[in-house]
Amino acid sequence: MLLEKYPFKKREVLVTRLLFLCAGLATATWASLIPVIKAHIGIDESTLGLLLLCLGAGAIFAMPVSGALATKYGCKRVLQLSTMMIIFCLPFFALVNSVASLATLLVIFGLSIGATDCVMNIQAVLVEERSKLSLMSGFHGFYSLGGILGAGAVAMLLIAGFSAFEICMLMAAIVLLCLIFAKRDLLPFASPNEGPAFALPKGPVILIGIICFAMFLAEGTVLDWSGIYLIDYQNASTGMAALGIFSFSVTMTLGRLFGDRIIAKHGQRAVLTISGLVASLGLIIAIVSMSFYVALFGYVLMGIGCANVVPIMFSAAGKQTYMSQATAIPAVTTFGYLGVLMGPASVGQIAHFSSLASALVVIAMLIALATIFSLFVKVSHD
Repeated sequence: MLLEKYPFKKREVLVTRLLFLCAGLATATWASLIPVIKAHIGIDESTLGLLLLCLGAGAIFAMPVSGALATKYGCKRVLQLSTMMIIFCLPFFALVNSVASLATLLVIFGLSIGATDCVMNIQAVLVEERSKLSLMSGFHGFYSLGGILGAGAVAMLLIAGFSAFEICMLMAAIVLLCLIFAKRDLLPFASPNEGPAFALPKGPVILIGIICFAMFLAEGTVLDWSGIYLIDYQNASTGMAALGIFSFSVTMTLGRLFGDRIIAKHGQRAVLTISGLVASLGLIIAIVSMSFYVALFGYVLMGIGCANVVPIMFSAAGKQTYMSQATAIPAVTTFGYLGVLMGPASVGQIAHFSSLASALVVIAMLIALATIFSLFVKVSHD
């Protein structure tokens, strides 16, 4: 028995939170530097959209593969490798000088981020089960906290005059120190293989997957395009543009950290519906605003709206009986990450043929549609 061979240790909770923190930190670092990288290489929005496709493709490919590897070799080995790949990639974002080199780097970074995201969630599920506590919202809250720290630090360092290379080296060093600290208590095992490593959503899991797709798409759009939008449409500086991600990340983190209390008071159904409407409204405000600070307020609302939808959907996927948990959770995760794969790249293509504002309107409509779909998902406190 795993509990006999590997008894639960409280440090498992701490190091799992640290994993989520580092994943959010690394992702926000890259996203905040997109305007700098775009200007350095000299690419247009269409090309950037295609390059973002490389990142998403790498992540999607890595997820089912890393899940199978974790089952065979344990979470610890896979997480060590994938996190080291993240550390390796970060400094090169400041050094790439061509479309081909950036595309290659984004594939590798996507593989490392996808593998880390998948396996850290496997570890999170196991730690939650072993501790017999409700911890998942907190884990995802630490991912969002990493986004805050990453975006905020990049914004302040850029404004202070630090180079992109210096910023990337600092972030890589922080992630490395966290990995060294966490290494001892990463789980040397994973969930037993109770089914295929990947399965397409079936029955109610399809609706859950569609909703996660829309919300991941919205989050990815903010991370990858908010800086470009604020620079091009609000005449913001590079440093000030990073505040878009920062504002979104702050309110998403607070929403997740207080999400359990809010859900307990008002119920998952009310939180789902209101969250979707607030997220859609926030994006519309950011689009139509003629003021930089009102646009930032729109991103604040988006963060509030996006905070708890995905955690509630993962909870619903775990409780539904149409598919086993072992196949439903990876399926919903992969389906959701298709939003990361298709969304930001699609925004780039729509922006090329129309405008970036028009592309963001499409995203706002998709969020509203997902909110309607959520009415048909069985959740607690209905």
